Amino acid sequence: TSSHTRVGILNNPSSKIQEDNTAIARGVLAAFLTQNNSNLKSFLSKLSKEETAKSLAAGTKIVKFLIPGMDGDTFEKKYNTLGLDLIKTHQMFCQEVLKLLPGQMAVISNGR
Repeated sequence: TSSHTRVGILNNPSSKIQEDNTAIARGVLAAFLTQNNSNLKSFLSKLSKEETAKSLAAGTKIVKFLIPGMDGDTFEKKYNTLGLDLIKTHQMFCQEVLKLLPGQMAVISNGR
């Protein structure tokens, strides 16, 4: 509701972290790191659809889901070089610090 609101994502997967089951998580992280807010919002909306998840699981490349206006080259470079260690670090933080169970979701707020 405000231009001063910030959103972040922490991944807390319930399964073993591998290249083939982290396409959406890596896509979200790469988009956060490379895109402006309006493109980020539209892209995240597209990634959150069930048919997108099914298509990615079937082998479709994530670049097929880029939206007009996105910096596709920068996104693709970040997506392809984003290691699984970052997702593993998120998982460790969620489980060790936040005390979440694997796969458990939470909303964390640090506002006024």
